[in-house]
Amino acid sequence: MSIHMNKDEIKGIIAYPVTPFDAQEKVDISLFKVLVERLIVSGANGIAPLGSTGVLPYLTDQEKEAITEATVQQVAGRVPIVTGVSNLTTERTIHHARFAEKAGSTAVMILPMSYWKLTDDEVFTHYEKVANAISIPIMAYNNPATGGIDMSPALLKRLLEIPNVTMIKESTGDLQRMHDLRRALGEEVAFFNGSNPLALAAFAAGATGWCTAAPNLIPELTKDLYHAVQNNNYELARAIFYKQVGLLQFIVSKGLPRAIQAGLELKGIPAGYLRSPLMPLTKADKEQLQELLKECS
Repeated sequence: MSIHMNKDEIKGIIAYPVTPFDAQEKVDISLFKVLVERLIVSGANGIAPLGSTGVLPYLTDQEKEAITEATVQQVAGRVPIVTGVSNLTTERTIHHARFAEKAGSTAVMILPMSYWKLTDDEVFTHYEKVANAISIPIMAYNNPATGGIDMSPALLKRLLEIPNVTMIKESTGDLQRMHDLRRALGEEVAFFNGSNPLALAAFAAGATGWCTAAPNLIPELTKDLYHAVQNNNYELARAIFYKQVGLLQFIVSKGLPRAIQAGLELKGIPAGYLRSPLMPLTKADKEQLQELLKECS
């Protein structure tokens, strides 16, 4: 049931669903499907399960596979699916990439994860081996804050020599890096922003899309920002962005899973529980989040 879209069809607002747990900290697949459906009907251009918001590192192999299958079932071909398959080892990354492809994912996203610092050659070979094991596109994801590896624009450009590495997601939060990437990669490469507070600047730098958890809480504002940029109406885009930037900064600073889970609950949308060691937002943080949500309404 694969969609078989190419990189040019994966663009716009790529939404990250949260992975909900029940009171016993077991993955709640039924609730997950409800949350995915909400993202689709609210206008997301794509769904990206098993990212930071989906607490990928805290899930077992079986849980990752269940989330992957549930996403494909719920999306049912309506929008592209970019499934996170990152793992410390190349062997496990290949395992999950193959599973994602077989299940029907449009593409996979890979963040190089490290305990020991990997060399550029090690990172390249990691991607190359995964690419040789699957036929769907790969989004190379650079987020040193979570993966422990900062891939330079030069390394990201090198990764594009691998035939099915066709997309780059940049999440360092460095605006100059985004401009450097666009210059290094050229206009033909699909470049995605992963830094929420830099959404407007990233679009101005030529980003193809925005991979974000924000549509869980403010779907209309994220969609409106993208449409304003598409229409080259940057005056409107700035107004839309400034309305939401406080919330975007908050969810990043407090941690995406706990902030999105709390925000959904504040909006009256069941979002389950977190898995240890993650803990809910404090009362003070929830009150601040409530005010930020009001500013976005």
